[in-house]
Amino acid sequence: MVAPQRAWRAACPNCGAPVEFASAASASAVCSFCRSTLVRDGEALRRIGQSAELFDDHSPLQLGVAGRWQDAPFTLVGRRQLRYPEGSWNEWHALFDSGRSGWLSEDNGAYVVAFDVPLEGSAPSAPSLAAGTRVTVQGAAWSVASVVAATLHAAEGELPAPPVLDGAPFTVADLRNDRDEVATLDYGSPGAPTLSLGRPVRLAELGLSGLREMDGKSLRGKSFDCPSCGAPLELTLKTTQSIVCGQCKAVVDLSTGIGADLQYYGQSNAGHDGAGPLIPLGRNGTLAINGPGLPWQVVGYVERCDLPDPGDDEEQTFWREYLLYNQQEGFAFLVDAEDGWSAVRPLTGAPQVTGDVAQWKGRAFRKRYAYQAKVTWVLGEFYWQLKRDEQAYVTDYFGLKNASGRRLSREQTGSEVTWSEGGNLDAAAIIKAFSLDPRLLPSLQRDVAPMGDGAGGGFDFGKWKIAFWIGLIIVMVAISLMSSDDGRDCDSFKTTFGEASNEYQQCLAQARAGGSSRTRGGSFGGFSSGGGGHK
Repeated sequence: MVAPQRAWRAACPNCGAPVEFASAASASAVCSFCRSTLVRDGEALRRIGQSAELFDDHSPLQLGVAGRWQDAPFTLVGRRQLRYPEGSWNEWHALFDSGRSGWLSEDNGAYVVAFDVPLEGSAPSAPSLAAGTRVTVQGAAWSVASVVAATLHAAEGELPAPPVLDGAPFTVADLRNDRDEVATLDYGSPGAPTLSLGRPVRLAELGLSGLREMDGKSLRGKSFDCPSCGAPLELTLKTTQSIVCGQCKAVVDLSTGIGADLQYYGQSNAGHDGAGPLIPLGRNGTLAINGPGLPWQVVGYVERCDLPDPGDDEEQTFWREYLLYNQQEGFAFLVDAEDGWSAVRPLTGAPQVTGDVAQWKGRAFRKRYAYQAKVTWVLGEFYWQLKRDEQAYVTDYFGLKNASGRRLSREQTGSEVTWSEGGNLDAAAIIKAFSLDPRLLPSLQRDVAPMGDGAGGGFDFGKWKIAFWIGLIIVMVAISLMSSDDGRDCDSFKTTFGEASNEYQQCLAQARAGGSSRTRGGSFGGFSSGGGGHK
């Protein structure tokens, strides 16, 4: 890498330690020794305050990391650490050899490269912004993905503008579009908000050198005691915001760092009907998820259910999601629902929705389900802050024409909208990918995925006839069983389909409830992470 040509050095006016600027045009720095916040005053530095200590969030990035973006070399020379009620995020100041400043920021377990741009025309007021709405900025339409009240907690290194560390909250809004772009409106300065525009990036694409803890995802030695039962807990992910104690199953909040007063909440020792993960936590498997086959590790497990509308006498649907991690790609979800298995990745952009049809990268998806979903049980580690009974409003879209077999899911909490996209998998692929015992296949098999929507959605009359007769036989058997002496004899389903099959479980549920059950699509992964904004 070519050394910056405009480096500048001065002594800290508070402690005398040397403070170096990679660019003489930079306006501010934080002394690495006494943490004084300094601004340029001619050929000297002036102290305007003191930065708080940065808390250890296990980021692989650090000052001095070098890389290339679009063949342009840069170095990370500063960092802003921001907090909001659900967690925190980092904005790394990237100084290019050309003198240009940019930002490398965290985004729901992934990363975005962005640049500050002049705001042309007016911007929406902060109070008018709400997640899920659409706004016009820079003459273009955007979907509002999140709106948070953030505070600048701490800073380090060299920054293009002096950090305001007064603890006052300000609004940060993330906007996204169907071109996979991200815009951020930052209302932290008086007057008009600042605007940055960016795109998602994989760390592997940046060719980074000088990363912290280059031993991969391992954080060996990062251990502490469970605040609930005292059992030792050990982190395995740098980005962990919540961890579940393996002994007492308490969910521990790490969003503000590891300290003496960790917050947690208790939960039962098993999921719905005693269910647990069919794929062991820590297991590695190779899957192609929206790209080539890559190794993924199971690091978390989430059980969720839908919430029936008031007066709805239909049975609740439960499904499970496995959080997967790859060092270079970030996170993905493997979803086990009544209508089959699927693998998905969170999106950085936002599909364009018109009526019941969502468009994403030239493919169309039709709305199939809309429902309220709740987290009921968790295990492992997560890159977002888990909350007790976390709820989200979910809308599932199924692919049409050239998107047959693909799905989109939109999840909205009070302040954030998250999209994810992926496709179906069969149980045999899960067995092979994660080297599971082939004898487990019956317990992993689910109902076939729903048929296409007819309008080029992949409808197959031959398959429909087979499905019809199979369904008719199952219904006749179910009616026969429910008319038995006690209405609870489901042994035929158990013998034919297996104890863990959907057919057997539905029969048991019908016998218990004395009525019918329903099948919803279940959330399609990528549930709202509370991942906050970024620059």
